[in-house]
Amino acid sequence: MPAPPPLRTDDTPVRPPKPGVRKPVGPTRRPPEPGRWSWDKWLLLGVALIAFVATLIVVSARYTAKERLRQPEISYTRYIDLLRTEQIQAAVVSQAADGSYLLTGHLKRQQAVATDEDSDSAAVAPTQTRARPITRFTVKLPAFTELTANELAARGVRFQLETRGHDWFGMLFGLLPYAILFLVMYLFVFRKLGAGAKGATLFGRGRAKPIEETGVRVTFADVAGAEEAKEELMEVVEFLREPARFEKLGGKIPRGVLLTGPPGTGKTLLARAVAGEAGVPFFSMSGADFVEMFVGVGAARVRDLFEQGRKHAPCILFIDEIDAVGRHRGAGTGGGNDEREQTLNQLLVEMDGFSANEHVILIAATNRSDVLDKALLRPGRFDRHVIVDLPDVRGREGILRVHTRDLPLDPTVDLHRIARATPGFAGAELANLVNEAAIFAARRGGETVGAADFELARDKVLMGPERRSLILSESEKRLTAYHEAGHAVISIALPGLDPLHKITIVPRGRSLGATYSLPSEELHNETRQKMTNRLAMSFGGRAAEALIFGPEHVTTGASGDITQATALARAMVTRYGMSDAVGPILIGADSGGADPSGALASDDLARLVDGEIKRLIDGGLACATSVLETRMDLLHALAGALLDRETLDQTDIERLVAGQPLPMLPPVVDPLAAEPTPAATAP
Repeated sequence: MPAPPPLRTDDTPVRPPKPGVRKPVGPTRRPPEPGRWSWDKWLLLGVALIAFVATLIVVSARYTAKERLRQPEISYTRYIDLLRTEQIQAAVVSQAADGSYLLTGHLKRQQAVATDEDSDSAAVAPTQTRARPITRFTVKLPAFTELTANELAARGVRFQLETRGHDWFGMLFGLLPYAILFLVMYLFVFRKLGAGAKGATLFGRGRAKPIEETGVRVTFADVAGAEEAKEELMEVVEFLREPARFEKLGGKIPRGVLLTGPPGTGKTLLARAVAGEAGVPFFSMSGADFVEMFVGVGAARVRDLFEQGRKHAPCILFIDEIDAVGRHRGAGTGGGNDEREQTLNQLLVEMDGFSANEHVILIAATNRSDVLDKALLRPGRFDRHVIVDLPDVRGREGILRVHTRDLPLDPTVDLHRIARATPGFAGAELANLVNEAAIFAARRGGETVGAADFELARDKVLMGPERRSLILSESEKRLTAYHEAGHAVISIALPGLDPLHKITIVPRGRSLGATYSLPSEELHNETRQKMTNRLAMSFGGRAAEALIFGPEHVTTGASGDITQATALARAMVTRYGMSDAVGPILIGADSGGADPSGALASDDLARLVDGEIKRLIDGGLACATSVLETRMDLLHALAGALLDRETLDQTDIERLVAGQPLPMLPPVVDPLAAEPTPAATAP
């Protein structure tokens, strides 16, 4: 019996590596921890501290020298008199900058001595110099010889001779600003220039991230709702697992796989699942990462990306939103963007340049495959085009099961019903729906996620959050109730429309009410009759307002309905060929810049198109008015029930259509009401 596979710390088995698959070698560079300084910042801090200490020392030394020079200066004759009368107690002899000697003396007691500062004034005559009391003085000596030293010693003067040396602190203080300037230039200028000289190692280096750094391992079991795409990509997995089996028969490994589809359908998740199933390195990069303000950086990053792929082959390179660099060349004014075109040219060369035995597959994802360059889509580059479309009912149910497998669901939750109630939802929107339902369950303090939580989450995702703080007057409530009831009556009376699921006059998002229909089955084509009935349903609210309150009291509440009806009527005339007068031709199509020819119409044809659109809209309004006039009793019944309950579900609507009364609402209990006090009992 074989040994069980080892377990991780979270008790999930670790899949052993498949034979013949080489893992990426080399240490993974860890991102710097937040709060830690790099070496250049520490170096700048050290230089700043040294500069501060040196400045303090130099300033202190110069301050001492200046204090010594601030002593009053006396004449040499007066100095000889003080020396001969033995009035000098101590002296310091230092050599000045001009080669002369300066003596700083300390008198034994304070004496009134005439200084040079007092006698230099032009207003005072030399014979009228004023004396002031001093204890220290300075005098310039013509020379300092051994005889002068013996004379000072003979007069009992303690003297000290300061020999002049090198002013190291002054030199350091003078060179320090230049050193700091050179260091700053090295850190912020020379390093960038050096990096550019090494072949754009900083700007030109790719920003591809291995899957080990981006998250946990993903397999096809984590992907639902795209079974056909998974089958196409499973062959790529087999190529990567056993390339020799296909090469032995002459088969070539596909160079590129292009995933196209609406946003949120799981294209990136499918690419990661391919890497997880194959057990090979996976490098991801966005199309916008190739585009920089410097010309040539995008092409350098493309080369670096494929160089990483060759080093870790077999591997998968994934480029998300490839339309950022793969648009048609020369589509813009003046030939297009040169930098983007250089990047695209380098990508074309790299895809068709490496040989088939290198086992490097490029997977790209985009929402706009119609704007990609034709050279990028040809066989030999993107050999396979996989369409990842919106999921159907079974796909949505599978996606819901994937996202709810870790949630404590209530037994009343029917995922199939939720999948039917969410037509047109992509995988990302379904994940958001499950998350909102869990938040609603946690907000009410429940231990499980119930069906009511999913109902509230779906209404919030489709129509926005409830605005209970918006207070409507009774007239506005009545008008909104008849508006929504008008939509409901048209939906019930006309054939081919989806059955009603809910009617509400609770304000949500930017609307004061909503009428929500639930399709009974998945339809991929619509008939002309159904689209005409949809036009009538769009004008059901406006027609109800005009019939009940009069044409002069219609409101702006039908602005959204008019927008939808106009777009539908224009599509019927210009795209679907459902106008007998215009015919089955395409008018004003948006070709995305690929081939704008043939998308224009003449003035006569444009007037004809506008007339047909108005005819369809007028017909829808007239049809809605006619239906409401014949079903006025149902209109009043639905509006009255909405004013009473604010929200009607499918069961309530069916009761009202059958003419049955609705059950009584449970009494509303006020939590702030005071509880009744029990009656006093006799002892």
